[in-house]
Amino acid sequence: MATKQRTTTAAACADDCPVRKTAHIIDGKWTTLIVRDLLPGKKRYYELLDSLHGISPKMLATRLRFLEERGIIAKEIFPTIPPKTEYRLTPLGKKLQKVIVAMGEFGAKL
Repeated sequence: MATKQRTTTAAACADDCPVRKTAHIIDGKWTTLIVRDLLPGKKRYYELLDSLHGISPKMLATRLRFLEERGIIAKEIFPTIPPKTEYRLTPLGKKLQKVIVAMGEFGAKL
């Protein structure tokens, strides 16, 4: 019986499964924390780096690029010296607010 249930679950979680696609986006602690920090509005790279204690500059750049490629955040570069870069959630990224709030409520009960 356990084998049949495992097969059903695996079939239900194919590549086009909405839960699987969301899990791929929010995988890892840094991604959800970046989204959390952008919920109130735009932030510059160094503001994110300061608020995400323990993240390396390389990891932050990697996660920001990942989120930008998937349409979760948008990056705006201002032609100043030195260049100013701001990040914000896209309308798609803002839809993660309910997920982040639910995670916070769950975490508060642990």
